[in-house]
This record gives sequence, structure tokens and C-alpha cells, in this order.
Amino acid sequence: MYLVTVLGNLLIILAVSSDSHLHTPMYFFLSNLSLADIGFTSTTVPKMIWDIHTHSRVISYGGCLTQMSFFMLFGCLDSLLLTVMAYDRFVAICHPLQYLVIMNPQLCGLLVFVSFFTSLLVSQMHNSVVLQLTYFKDVKISHFFCEPSQLLTLACSDTLTNNIVMYFVDAISGFLPISGIFFSYYKIVSSILRVPSSGGKYKAFSTCGSHLSVVCLFYGTALGVYLSSAASHSPKKEAVASVVYTVFTPMLNPFIYSLRNRDIKRAMQRLLSKTI
Repeated sequence: MYLVTVLGNLLIILAVSSDSHLHTPMYFFLSNLSLADIGFTSTTVPKMIWDIHTHSRVISYGGCLTQMSFFMLFGCLDSLLLTVMAYDRFVAICHPLQYLVIMNPQLCGLLVFVSFFTSLLVSQMHNSVVLQLTYFKDVKISHFFCEPSQLLTLACSDTLTNNIVMYFVDAISGFLPISGIFFSYYKIVSSILRVPSSGGKYKAFSTCGSHLSVVCLFYGTALGVYLSSAASHSPKKEAVASVVYTVFTPMLNPFIYSLRNRDIKRAMQRLLSKTI
């Protein structure tokens, strides 16, 4: 399953980079999303596979912090890139004649850089919060990786100030991206409804169908994990639910884009025909 995730996303990156027809803002963001998905799943799954193979469930304090740091980095990067892609679809549908002027290479590169820098900032802020907390020498995490919320609950020191910082971090990595996506699609739907022909409406909706599917999958599973943990207070159920958005979501993204997108299909066929 891990190999399917890595190979599927790597195939998307190679297809986009090797086909000049796909050198557009939408596919540039898609290739960066695939790269972030590889990093996101590689943060947790290889360690889990190694633990199963060696029958060991031990991780050092430094290793835990490193894993959590990369988990926050790539998780936040995923979220921000989905927001950037929503903005890209908004410009393409609401301002089609100015699309290439607005979404120029400089702006696309800047958006990816800002997304990465913000994700890195969020990751380091989260790490600084955890480093200030006091823990017992040996603690047990009821999860298959160092999940951030689990570490906060295991602290034996006062976490009030740190919780305030965490709410701020969650706002940057969660609330703001979701708000941006909702606003973009509100404008998109409003613009599409003004199209007189049903064929034009279908064509406009089909251009953002894959992105909307990935957004629903990513945020739907993440919200499901949050609600299940809040309702049941069962770490085991939360761990099972976390597998969905840390393993299945990055694995399904390439299939969603390749099955619903003719350009990606053709690029993959050309790429595979060259390698065979």
C-alpha cells in the first residue's frame, strides 16, 4: 500500500514534468501536492512497517519530535496547496481571459514557496510548544505514530499557554485554508450558475471535479478523526481513523486525478510507452 502511494504520486510528478502540454499552473500545483503526499505518508508508514517487522514499538524522544515535525510540515503543506489549487480553479473559471496573466510562473512559484514557508513555520511553532512541556521519563502513546494531540495530553505540566498557541497553529493550518477553499468555490458556483447552457455548466464543473473530490477526501477524513476522538475518547479508534487520512488519502489522490483527467491519462501512457 505504501509502495502504491509513492509510485502513484511519483508517476504523477514524472508525467507532469515530462509532458510539455501539462506545464500549466494547475498541473504544477498538482505535482507539488503529489510531492507533499509522498512526504506526508513517508513520515509515518515506514516506521509503522518497521515496528511491525521488528515487533518493536519504541521511539526515542528526538525521533518522536522529528516525526511530529515532518508530519505537521507535510500535513499543513497539503492543506495549503489544496487552498492554492482552489484559488487556481477560481481564476480559471471566473477570470478565464486573464488566467495566464494572473497565474504567471512567478506567482505560482511564490504561492508554493509561501505555502512551504508557512508550513515550516507552523511545524516549528508546534515543536517549540512541545519542547516547553514536561513529560515523565517513559510514556505510552496509544497511536501508530507521534500524533501531536496525543503528546499534548501526555504532558504533566501546565498547558494553558501552550493550548492558546496550538489554537493559533490550528487556525493557520486548518481554519484559514478551509475558509479560502469555501470562498473560492462560492465564487466558482456563483459564476457557473450564470452560464446559460447546461453544457457550459458541466464543462466548468468538470474542471474542478478532481480537486473537489480530493478536498472532500482530505478534510472529510481529518474531520472524521477529530469527531470520532471527541465523541468516543478512544485512542484505538482514533488511531484506526488516522490510517485513513495518513495512508488511504495520499494513495487515492493519484487515482482520482488520473481516472478523471484525460490529459494525465495520456501523459502517463506516453511516459510508460517510453520506459517500456
